[in-house]
Amino acid sequence: MRVLRAFGIAIGALVILAVGLYAPATLLAPLPNATMAERDVTESTDGTPPALPDAGASAIAESAEGPVIARAGESEPVPMAGIAKVVTALVVLDAHPMSADEEGETVPITSRDFLRYNDYRDAGARVVTVYTDDTWSQRAMLQAVLLGSSNNHADTLAAWAFGSVDAYVNEAAKWLAQHELTDTTVVDATGLSPDDVSTASDLSRLAALAMANPVIPTVLEQDVSGIAEVRGVENTTSYMAERNVTGISRSFTTQAGICLLFAATVPVDDTTYTFYGAMVRMPDWDSLDASMSALMDSAEKGVHTGPVLPEGTPVATFTTPWGATADGVIGSSAAVTRWVGASPVVHVTTNGFALATEGDIVATASVSEGASTSDIPVKIDKTVHAPDVLWRLSHPIELIPAFVDQIFGG
Repeated sequence: MRVLRAFGIAIGALVILAVGLYAPATLLAPLPNATMAERDVTESTDGTPPALPDAGASAIAESAEGPVIARAGESEPVPMAGIAKVVTALVVLDAHPMSADEEGETVPITSRDFLRYNDYRDAGARVVTVYTDDTWSQRAMLQAVLLGSSNNHADTLAAWAFGSVDAYVNEAAKWLAQHELTDTTVVDATGLSPDDVSTASDLSRLAALAMANPVIPTVLEQDVSGIAEVRGVENTTSYMAERNVTGISRSFTTQAGICLLFAATVPVDDTTYTFYGAMVRMPDWDSLDASMSALMDSAEKGVHTGPVLPEGTPVATFTTPWGATADGVIGSSAAVTRWVGASPVVHVTTNGFALATEGDIVATASVSEGASTSDIPVKIDKTVHAPDVLWRLSHPIELIPAFVDQIFGG
């Protein structure tokens, strides 16, 4: 009898101890975090996506570093004609830099250069006259290469800068790899070979690189002067200036078709928006004109300044284990000038929370639209309250391990 009584006392003591620990463990334990479910964002501000032609291959980009905004047509590398001369100019300027207002180094014309001129002239390729013992400034050479699309000057400039055209081709391959133009290959300085190939996506980024160079925009904008003027260099690149388009290269070969490399600017409120692009393998000049007009029309309609997503747009739903729910909504963000078209792609990340007061920042939304990505704070749309005592007492599995971790620093 005494044994049973002692056993009962022990059991009773354990029960009392368990109850004594159970209540504090469940009532004082940290609460588990709410779970998050991302929501489909169908919000689409008024806008017009870039209008690109089905013919040939085309693409536009906002910068040399980011992804393209849009692309259309052929996706594989195709011949790029005289656009290869833009690569020549950039690679030479990388090795022989000059400032925007300099004439640059002196480039002597050798008998080999005169023979190049004769060979290209006799073949019916575009040339600008040179004579042995001429001296051209680096800027004048660039005027002949870029504005005049002179094939003999492209070879002469490449050979002057690197010792030979073959050596230039090796340096160009390194330069293209350095700038991650991995779908672009040049085998000469002129673009006459059908093996000078690229994708429209790479070329749109090449256009951005060209316009970011301090010298090339001045070559495109300034009047031809000096020996380049005397020898008849004409501007073959100018195109749709009345629509704020800057032609960087405009050329044709049988394999490449008509090719245009360009930059374009659209006025927006009190600022401007610039994009870069390429249209290659266009079947004829009328098709190019119509395609560029349609693109500029879509730019004028599609470029806006404003937040990527309106403040208050729901992007996530948070649910607590005790059944409380609240939405995560887009907070305030800076106005961005961008090309508005389709709904943006939104990815939400959170560090986790159990309780929150209305307006608290609980997550971050990475919002991608075209080539632009913005990180925007996500706020909770209503207060998330703690559960009642009954829920705590009835959910030991969720709470007691957290209590133990809190006590023992697990």
